[in-house]
Amino acid sequence: MRRFGRTLVAAALAVTVGAGTAGWAAGDSRQEVTGPPPGTAAWRADTSGPALPDPAGASPHEVARFFAGLDGARQRDLLRRHPLVVGHLDGAPVALRYEANRQAILATGEARYASLASPGRQILAFDPRGRGQVAEVFGDLERAAHVSVIVPGTDSDATGHDASRTAHTGPAGMARSLRAAAGADTAVVAWTGYTTPVGVGLDAAGGRLAQAGAVRLARFTEGLDAVGAPDPVLFCHSYGSVVCGLAARHTDATDLVVLGSPGMRADSAAALHTRARVWAARGPSDWIADVPNVEFAGIGHGTDPASPAFGARRVPAADVRGHTGYFAPGTQSLAAFTALAKGEVR
Repeated sequence: MRRFGRTLVAAALAVTVGAGTAGWAAGDSRQEVTGPPPGTAAWRADTSGPALPDPAGASPHEVARFFAGLDGARQRDLLRRHPLVVGHLDGAPVALRYEANRQAILATGEARYASLASPGRQILAFDPRGRGQVAEVFGDLERAAHVSVIVPGTDSDATGHDASRTAHTGPAGMARSLRAAAGADTAVVAWTGYTTPVGVGLDAAGGRLAQAGAVRLARFTEGLDAVGAPDPVLFCHSYGSVVCGLAARHTDATDLVVLGSPGMRADSAAALHTRARVWAARGPSDWIADVPNVEFAGIGHGTDPASPAFGARRVPAADVRGHTGYFAPGTQSLAAFTALAKGEVR
């Protein structure tokens, strides 16, 4: 991760002095996964009942109304026929999506995803394309009084979702830590629903992947609203904060919390044009502080959200270690995050 920070510095400086970047882009570029899920063609061609909502065009609220008009047998029939589509449809019933994604994961036959189908896992979204995307729920999303969403950064994907990590890091580890601290009335979603940058290079320094991710994040939060979930708190780590910055005006989040952020592609909190309260945390040993807060020719992510000039509310983080320690038990940051997740901060 320190190499990532140094490379962002180098990339920003290289562009500033006019150095070429073609070699970096060729070595680092990832193709973002966009559009409806695999199986959409068969879904669209299905004439076994009333017309099905188009995964690419129907809003999550339209999807919710469609499923509300079906009996249980018809819902299960669609699950059986089209598990990848049903599991991916924002606005579809939560429990139905869990079961659809379990079946879709098993159907891949891939060992790298097998643990995601284990009993008790609550996989709200799964897409096997590319490095894979996944959203996992911790807690009871259908009955929760409060909902939070973890939006991770670089090197996050479905393939590594269950990889061994230092405790309380990675999207699932962060979500588990916050859920444990917040208690039973709070559900937390580890949302790796976009193609993240890999390692170092221009993908991490640029906004292309974040722009695609912002569209998906906005639709995901609309899907939460469509099934009656409370307006969420978004916790956006590292490159995930770039995604949240671009999605901010299109979500109904109550609070938008960035941690270890390289920037949000905005000059100020007001420039995000969001009704959410904007918060920022930066630990004293987080290497992200060494990243130049510039934006030039598409490189860099702009003003430091943790700086007074940005205008975000500050989250105490004096005892956070490194770039990934914000959810460690006992830290000031986790205590503050917990209060925000439970709606206790006015």
